[in-house]
Amino acid sequence: MDSPRPHERPTAFDRMLTPVHRWIWSDTNRRVQKLLRFGETETDGGRDILRAAEVTSDPLLRRLYLEHAIDEFRHGILFRHRAAELLRVSRSHSNIGFQGDWLAPGGHGLDDLQVDGESDQTMLAFLHLSEKAAASRFCIYRDVMQHDPPTRAIFEEILHDETFHMNYTLTQLARVEPQQHKRHLWRARLSRLWKAYLRLATSLAAILGSILLTIQYFVLLPPFAWMAKRAAHRESAGWTAVSPTSSDSLNRQY
Repeated sequence: MDSPRPHERPTAFDRMLTPVHRWIWSDTNRRVQKLLRFGETETDGGRDILRAAEVTSDPLLRRLYLEHAIDEFRHGILFRHRAAELLRVSRSHSNIGFQGDWLAPGGHGLDDLQVDGESDQTMLAFLHLSEKAAASRFCIYRDVMQHDPPTRAIFEEILHDETFHMNYTLTQLARVEPQQHKRHLWRARLSRLWKAYLRLATSLAAILGSILLTIQYFVLLPPFAWMAKRAAHRESAGWTAVSPTSSDSLNRQY
């Protein structure tokens, strides 16, 4: 196993989830789905960064954003091509099942940041933290891919770009905001934590909702079904005779 470079050291949380990631990536179908999702996310992030290059007034940032966007588009192509290769050689059609996206979402990009309404400082802070988180996760993914050398090589290649992205965003943030760049990083970090909480809360709400619906189906529905069946037994079979006087209303409008 290659030892990670200093700027590719995974976080303690990602290291703790290494067994979960190893299990998730061990299945070919889950691997294909995750690679496709990563490809889509990288391409979407490239579009956002390309838009950031259009709206910034800093010529150096414009050039760096353009290089960054090109890298993201290339990453998307790498992920999609590898997913297509796995899909062609895979003979398994098992259920995809658990993905674990709420534990480690594949996207990093701008976290749905509104590019047009953000300053260069906010953009750089969010990009730096997003690329740093992506580098941490991709380092884990690379290490658990011993059984799939081609996919492992893709993560290894992308890690080089992620390290550059992580470093240039921090350097440029310190350049454009030398006095308060740490404050921007803390604000971006708190925003990411809030979004992570929302992802976790949404996932837990979906799980609890499924549990409650299952309980209602097996606990509350049977008594109503039993009462309906009992009422049906009390009904007489066939047609029910109606007295002539009760059908007078059919001979008049009211």
